[in-house]
Amino acid sequence: MRTPPAVRRKARALRRLVLARRRPLAALLVVLAVFAGLRATVGPAPPTVQVPVAAADLAAGDRVAPEDVSMVAWPEALAPVGLASSPVDGVLAAPVRQGEPITGVRMVGAELAAAFPDLTVMPLRLPDPAVVELLEAGDRIDLSAVDPETGASDVLALDVLVLAIPPPAAADSSIAGRLIVAGIDPSSAEPVAASTLRDFITVTYAR
Repeated sequence: MRTPPAVRRKARALRRLVLARRRPLAALLVVLAVFAGLRATVGPAPPTVQVPVAAADLAAGDRVAPEDVSMVAWPEALAPVGLASSPVDGVLAAPVRQGEPITGVRMVGAELAAAFPDLTVMPLRLPDPAVVELLEAGDRIDLSAVDPETGASDVLALDVLVLAIPPPAAADSSIAGRLIVAGIDPSSAEPVAASTLRDFITVTYAR
């Protein structure tokens, strides 16, 4: 049975069309082959964990509010260690940039103390709030005790590290002075703690 002329004409036209487009078609086939190969070699997405990060720039001494924290999925292998378990309502010991993970050592508490095993980490109440306003986390200061009656001064501790400056406790204005969290050489920690109960503590910047 002979092929009808109309069918033969359509076949020749299709063949000419394919030959005219053979290079673009070949390129398309190569792209499809590469894509298929990539799909075959790329494995499943790596497992992720939820990481608390700062939703905005936060300063040392800030009390963390719920809106200050965002939970972000991080690849499990790249997630920082020592993440803060519950940063909300905690006080920051150091500044945190927007998008930075919030770890335990950034918060005032036991994890901060563990990060400085060679120092005694303790809250220290300085009598002059205006002096505390001049300090920043990371400052190195010297502490002296001044007897209110005699005016005699004794050096208490040198090269004390200011670790954090909690916000003032507005709810209790009856307590004088202002708290800082300090890292003190263990040999000086006890004299400093005793002196805060009876002396006026003065601050100078360590040289």
